Amino acid sequence: MSDKQFDVVVIGGGPGGYVAAIRAAQLGFNVACIDEWKNAKGGPALGGTCTNIGCIPSKALLQSSEHYEHAGHSFADHGIKVEGLGLDVAKMLSRKDTVVKQNNDGIVYLFKKNKVAFFHGRGSFVKASDAGYEIKVEGAAEESITAKQVIVATGSNARPLPGAPFDEENILSNDGALRIGAVPKKLALIGSGVIGLEMGSVWRRLGAEVTVLEALPTFLGAVDEQIAKEALKAFTKQNLKIELGVKVGEVKSGKKGVSIAYTDAKGGAQSLEVDKLIVSIGRVPNTIGLNAEAVGLKLDERGAIEVDEECRTNLPGVWAIGDVVRGPMLAHKAEEEGVAVAERMAGQHGHVNFNTIPWVIYTSPEIAWVGQTEQQLKASGRAYKAGTFPFLANGRARALGDTTGMVKFLADAATDEILGVHMVGPMVSELISEAVVAMEFKASAEDIARICHAHPSLSEATKEAALAVDKRTLNF
Repeated sequence: MSDKQFDVVVIGGGPGGYVAAIRAAQLGFNVACIDEWKNAKGGPALGGTCTNIGCIPSKALLQSSEHYEHAGHSFADHGIKVEGLGLDVAKMLSRKDTVVKQNNDGIVYLFKKNKVAFFHGRGSFVKASDAGYEIKVEGAAEESITAKQVIVATGSNARPLPGAPFDEENILSNDGALRIGAVPKKLALIGSGVIGLEMGSVWRRLGAEVTVLEALPTFLGAVDEQIAKEALKAFTKQNLKIELGVKVGEVKSGKKGVSIAYTDAKGGAQSLEVDKLIVSIGRVPNTIGLNAEAVGLKLDERGAIEVDEECRTNLPGVWAIGDVVRGPMLAHKAEEEGVAVAERMAGQHGHVNFNTIPWVIYTSPEIAWVGQTEQQLKASGRAYKAGTFPFLANGRARALGDTTGMVKFLADAATDEILGVHMVGPMVSELISEAVVAMEFKASAEDIARICHAHPSLSEATKEAALAVDKRTLNF
């Protein structure tokens, strides 16, 4: 086999792509991965949007901004005196970049460890032949590789606001939002989704006056309504201004910042002058430049690659995963699909259960959930029981000094099977995993209620919420 002939080529080195490549190599395939991301020096920056301008850097900034807020507002309650508190945004951004590089380098190491060949450049289809699919790599030097099977994992791009394209100086996508060099006095966000709320939280903590403009009349419509209301109450208390039901009009970017004309929920004409605007109105599949038409790869009207339930495209031997296909645009969903596809190629039975994919919003308080919401269960007519437990009554939360929020269980009225678990509060991004495991094993609320949880721990709120389904909480 030549150096340019592979069993499997993965186009894209984000969470889905690099994990798919590694799993395929573990299963004995000769694998190559193509990725075009570059670091500041022009070298490879594996990890895709998630590692470079998404999940990882945003969490680094969220952690830094949380430390700053604690030092300025919470330490005094612990008897810790802070005098002359200052902020070095450049250092904060530098730490974020270091965290990103550590993740980039970690993937390079994993490729070497698993003998995955890496090609730095943009991958695109050329043609199909008896040898498989020819893929062109446009990088420092153009080259061509061939594979019997191809996994497309090209991810997604931020959706721009019509009439107001990203300039990454005043009108920012998630990329620019992670590189703001100084705390803006006034910051606006269009869209109250995951990215918008997380970025709004970062800069609000650091001192910006933040306004969120959301077109929908409800806040976090995908979240359980009770949890969303609790979160909105907490964000409002933090002076994060959230306006719902607005219609954004003309957006103008100039030397002094950005002006936004909009109509409020009551139909009144409003205007907002800010230093920076972050646009967070969703993401679009990244298939531009893939040259899908060269091999007849079928796309839908959104530009996403059409796949069946097993991530097979309309072409034999071509698969697609992650943000570039249907389903939630989540890094961990892409990873699971990558593993499943590699195993299917090896004749195994890889499986992804969309009903047990957890969701997390890393604000403060954090929001996390898995399964169905109460409004979904009502709409479907399924009889259910609900149980909630507040962190206010949790000993560890009191010791942390963060008692905002609750844990909520939804279980089938007849069988007690857990149908959904919803949380808002401290560290719920970690607590939600117990619920995912429980739902994968078709556990009942009673199962969780009967499991011993360490004391004192935040996880006791999970046990108590499960007990609340049967109206027998012990500590509330």
